[in-house]
Amino acid sequence: MKKLIIIPILLLIVSCKVKEKPLFVKVDNIVIVDATLETIELTADAYFINQNDVSGSLESKGIEVFVNDISVANVTSESFEVPARKEFSIPLKVIIPTKEVYENNKNGLLDGILNSIVNKKMKVQYKGTITYSTFGFSYDYIVDKTQDVNIKF
Repeated sequence: MKKLIIIPILLLIVSCKVKEKPLFVKVDNIVIVDATLETIELTADAYFINQNDVSGSLESKGIEVFVNDISVANVTSESFEVPARKEFSIPLKVIIPTKEVYENNKNGLLDGILNSIVNKKMKVQYKGTITYSTFGFSYDYIVDKTQDVNIKF
């Protein structure tokens, strides 16, 4: 009797695809959500396709944000649940304290900011790793996306 129960369970486990990592499609939609004298809030979306029959989790680890080629912040996020057999995106949000930006690079930063204001654009780069985990397997995705972002007053 126990063998009759174990066989269908084993067939179910074997038929599920687990070892394929989700496809990393792109990072896109880098936008300034809010800008004040104290902070600049940026968001971006990382797009994936999960072909697996099971879910997993994604975590952004050490994604560094550069504005006009100057490192200004790191993306911090909670772990995101990956849906099975779906296309999905995860938000990459960062809040940049403008005071720290001024203090970290006094030479050239003011020129870069003034140039950005005059041109109404700034170059934003997300660079780092996103890790997918499920059932003891983990895969890293390298993120390196640069985009000119419009500044709206």
